[in-house]
Amino acid sequence: MALIKSVRGFTPQLGKDCFVADNAVIVGDVVVGHGCSIWFGAVLRGDVNSIRIGNHVNIQDNSVLHTLYQKSTIEIGDNVSIGHNVTIHGATIRDGALIGIGAVVLDHAIIGEGAIIAAGAVVLANTTVEAGSIYAGVPAKFVKKVDLLQSKEINQRIASNYGMYASWYDE
Repeated sequence: MALIKSVRGFTPQLGKDCFVADNAVIVGDVVVGHGCSIWFGAVLRGDVNSIRIGNHVNIQDNSVLHTLYQKSTIEIGDNVSIGHNVTIHGATIRDGALIGIGAVVLDHAIIGEGAIIAAGAVVLANTTVEAGSIYAGVPAKFVKKVDLLQSKEINQRIASNYGMYASWYDE
């Protein structure tokens, strides 16, 4: 069973129809929207500041979400996919964005709507990634713009697929 733990008077809140894997950890000031999936080994550590997650977000295996005490929070919009082994530390991820496998997004970074952060990229603190952009590399740099509508559709399809995958565990 997942570890869902209160810390400093904050108890995690989960929306309707969420899947939380058996060994996921959700601690403290964390609010998760409806239809989300938190996969195996993921850690959402809202012990030092808040984590807010929209609807239909998937946080894949072994990802870690954390913040800085009294300095940064995490805000994730709707229909976002957070790939395997991602670290998000005190950043904002807008609707329909995709954070690729093994990427790192640091404090006060803002990932725009429908943006794609490539696998293994490191988005430095205070970086703003424009909507519909692809960023890659270490440190992450602008690669190209993509059609925002197309990007959001692809990213929303991935998010929807994770909803389907989560339903398999109801059996």
